[in-house]
Amino acid sequence: MLKVFRANKGDQVRVANLFDQYRVFYKMKSDIKSVRKFINERLNNKDSIIYLAQLSGDSCGFIQIYPAFSSVAMRPIWILNDLFVDQSYRNKGCAKALMEQVRADATTSNIFSIKLATAVNNYQAKELYESIEYKKIDQFDNYSLKV
Repeated sequence: MLKVFRANKGDQVRVANLFDQYRVFYKMKSDIKSVRKFINERLNNKDSIIYLAQLSGDSCGFIQIYPAFSSVAMRPIWILNDLFVDQSYRNKGCAKALMEQVRADATTSNIFSIKLATAVNNYQAKELYESIEYKKIDQFDNYSLKV
């Protein structure tokens, strides 16, 4: 049975293990000690919202949201920064269940929009997003400055 819920401090180890895999997927070196510290800080400071998916009791994926605001809309928005599903649980509905829970909670929390970005060649993710009504925004150019 697939279950999705907001993670709390008691879920830190499960989230950290998935988060470490996520970072490795993006070509970062595994660093479970630093990852656990980072996830612990997010949960303790409540500066992110983390959703955890479990399939038959096993942690299979997570989403991390960073709350922000839209100045133009003068309402809160969510930035969906991280989505990861363990390789052995892919194509079993974990990612879609996570995305649907985020949408449901955003709706009840009166969130104006959920924003996300993905790699140009991440076709599987883009297919998922478009299947659940996310729209690609073409009228803005995104810029970044690494400091």
